[in-house]
Amino acid sequence: MQHSQNNLNSEQPINTNLQDIAFPTLLEKFKTSMKHAFRQVDDIDSFCSTRGFPPDVLKELMSTNPLALCIPRQYGGFGASIKENIAFISAASYESLALALTLGINNGLFIQPFSKYGQESEKQKVFGQFLNNSCMGGLMITEPNFGSDALSMLTSFYEKDGYYHLKGKKHWAGLTGMADFWLLTARKHSKSGSLMRDIDMFVCDVSAPRQAIQVEEYFENLGLYQIPYGRNNIDVYIPAAQKLIPHTTGIQMLLDLLHRSRFQFPAMGLGFIHRILDEAIAHANLRIVSKKSLFDYDQVQSRLSRLQANYTICSAFCLKSSEIAGTENDLSAFGLEANVVKTVTSDLMQESAQSLLQLVGAKGYKINHFAGRSLVDSRPFQIFEGSNDILYHQIADSVLKMMKATKNNNFYQFLKGFTARVADSVHEMVNFDLHIPLSQRKLVDFGKVISRIVSMDHVLYLEEKGFRKDLIENALIVLKQEVSALINTYHYPNSSHVVANYEDNSNWFSFA
Repeated sequence: MQHSQNNLNSEQPINTNLQDIAFPTLLEKFKTSMKHAFRQVDDIDSFCSTRGFPPDVLKELMSTNPLALCIPRQYGGFGASIKENIAFISAASYESLALALTLGINNGLFIQPFSKYGQESEKQKVFGQFLNNSCMGGLMITEPNFGSDALSMLTSFYEKDGYYHLKGKKHWAGLTGMADFWLLTARKHSKSGSLMRDIDMFVCDVSAPRQAIQVEEYFENLGLYQIPYGRNNIDVYIPAAQKLIPHTTGIQMLLDLLHRSRFQFPAMGLGFIHRILDEAIAHANLRIVSKKSLFDYDQVQSRLSRLQANYTICSAFCLKSSEIAGTENDLSAFGLEANVVKTVTSDLMQESAQSLLQLVGAKGYKINHFAGRSLVDSRPFQIFEGSNDILYHQIADSVLKMMKATKNNNFYQFLKGFTARVADSVHEMVNFDLHIPLSQRKLVDFGKVISRIVSMDHVLYLEEKGFRKDLIENALIVLKQEVSALINTYHYPNSSHVVANYEDNSNWFSFA
């Protein structure tokens, strides 16, 4: 398929009175803009199978200057709180997951970290480009041989004559060839020539001299067609003023960035699942099977109630994230909490998409149908910013370290202090001693158990805030059932391994 890397620059005047607009008004303007772009300027079901946003659609989407949302007020932006950003991204994901991720990349992976760690001399200039020219920003971490093992990246730099010379390869950065500014990650060459362990980050302005990034290949990504991905060759000279300044170490700065981004996954998840829920209910009410409404079948009720539970769980995550994920907080030590939010949200997104497609049936198995598009668009959320298998492992490791520190191997006793709201309600399932060490597969199983119990605790916190009680009860039933199933999986002895030379004596045809 042809790739269209549309820049967000537009010829229309940019709204310069953002600071005079109340957030609800700004949000409603953006919702109106999205509906007009996706349903009147063009039809999203028609252009969704082509790469990039059509220029007229992009122009309409940028008419309210949404990238100004998270830019601090002192630089001319709206200065939104994390709560407002979550609500904004959620509204975008209801209409288009690709659009929501585009905004999420800009806000979570460029604007927020640059606001926090960028040098003051550069902020007005860079943010001015976002505000006046609708420029975009992204983050490059992953390399061809270093994805999950990002801290071993080979992109490196030397410092000379007031510049940092960065060289290396980066791939799978969202908005490849489309963003105007990048945060580049690299390791410094030591005097001995080896690469230092710490990570540094730099702002790269691709329009500036000696800062152009060469796109070697655009990938044919399976979903999220409107976001370009590819492989990039990095050979740039970055002025000293464009280096980000960590408060402690570069690795902690990177963890703060990544954890904050993971805490904002529910923003994309909530709007996406909300749309799936609405589509599923509408389809079930209209569809007649054997002279009976699809909505009235018990299995369909089970699916719909599960979708509602997913909506409630994501709502609980949004509330929690809105309270702790602001840039004023250092999230470098919040790996356990951030990983729970990211893994469960992305699992719920994919599960919800699968369920909608099952309900809709064959007509949904098309890229130009919302159900089919949702399936492929939501799948990578379980992979990028930390593969879920790895993050579940990390969740389990974190909890085991906490239990070891308290010298207590009983899971229930630990939960009484860790998830106090929910511990007693799962007492019968979790009252067992852990036998350490655990195999890697059991660590992943255990991480899933922990993540669902933490989710229950967040849902109960949402109830304390006044959220609708019947939705809370449904979510707790669904989560408790899942915890039960996951604990059974955890306890079941399974040490199966791949059989070498499995082709020998394994062709059924020989025995027929």
